[in-house]
Amino acid sequence: MPAEKVTVDRFIELSGQYPVLDVRSPGEFKHARIPGAYSFPLFTDEERKVVGTAYKQQGRETAIKIGLDYFGGKMRRMVEEAEGLTGENSKTVLVHCWRGGMRSAGVAWLLDLYGFKVFTLVGGYKSFRNWVLASFERPYNLRILGGYTGSGKTPLLHELAAKEHRPVDLEDLAKHKGSAFGSFPETPQPSQEMFENLLAFDLRKKEDSPFIWLEDESQRIGLINLPMAFWNQMRSAPVYFLNIPFETRLEYIVKEYGKMKKDQVAAGIIRIQKRLGGLETKTAMNFLMEGNTKDCFAILLKYYDRFYIKGLNKRDHLETLLRDIPSDTVDPSLNAKRLLSIPELRLKAV
Repeated sequence: MPAEKVTVDRFIELSGQYPVLDVRSPGEFKHARIPGAYSFPLFTDEERKVVGTAYKQQGRETAIKIGLDYFGGKMRRMVEEAEGLTGENSKTVLVHCWRGGMRSAGVAWLLDLYGFKVFTLVGGYKSFRNWVLASFERPYNLRILGGYTGSGKTPLLHELAAKEHRPVDLEDLAKHKGSAFGSFPETPQPSQEMFENLLAFDLRKKEDSPFIWLEDESQRIGLINLPMAFWNQMRSAPVYFLNIPFETRLEYIVKEYGKMKKDQVAAGIIRIQKRLGGLETKTAMNFLMEGNTKDCFAILLKYYDRFYIKGLNKRDHLETLLRDIPSDTVDPSLNAKRLLSIPELRLKAV
């Protein structure tokens, strides 16, 4: 039975049940992909370049013949690899390339010939990207968790998830904590395109929720930019501001970042020195070198407090959006109880 062509919505729905085989080159896959897809390249990066050049310079038929030379020796391996991904109970796969053209058609033909049920994506990865970009224009019922640095907002998001609310952890998707000290040392940030793919997928999973929780963020998280249409929605959503005393937050920050090596902290200070100011930079560095972590971080925390309140006040109609949630602790369980005691945030049905 020939491969069945499906639209992007159906393809994404099926991706929750069957493996997605991305037959683009390894370089294309590494840059960005459909979340959860497997790299299943028809051509290596170099082979793709050769075929593409032949197509432009010598025509379609010559390019196909060159492609067949590459494809022929890989057929058995590709069938066996597909078998390994599907297991014994199901021989159904989803296949896509860049535009839904010859690469996906060739692999779909091979797997269909062997006995797989194959679905291919109409328009290929390009149509998926159009779906991703369009998803940020859709309206979402967002709720923003605000609070100064050191308020424990990320653990609180996780606590909300445990209570059957539906947060989107932007910092986890971006692999960055949103500050000069916030990179994930062992995990590089995804490409901008891959971040958008991940965000669109996560939003789709939660679009039927009463509301979606997000941590209040700048438009930029490390090297990643939040899609402008979606960020504008965040800026017009209600903000639940976790108002925790400075000393309590400082104690939390010292525990959170005090384990960092001095050179890592120093590098973070240098990254913000222009905005921090010469005197404050020098003082913070001196405290750091002396081993006085608390006073060093106190300077940095005051800087981030000023930075946050400036961004908070740039919202239009802040007086109607802001809900103040006083708390004397960063304990996520206690703060979740405080937050969810607000009548408008109680889930009527889960």
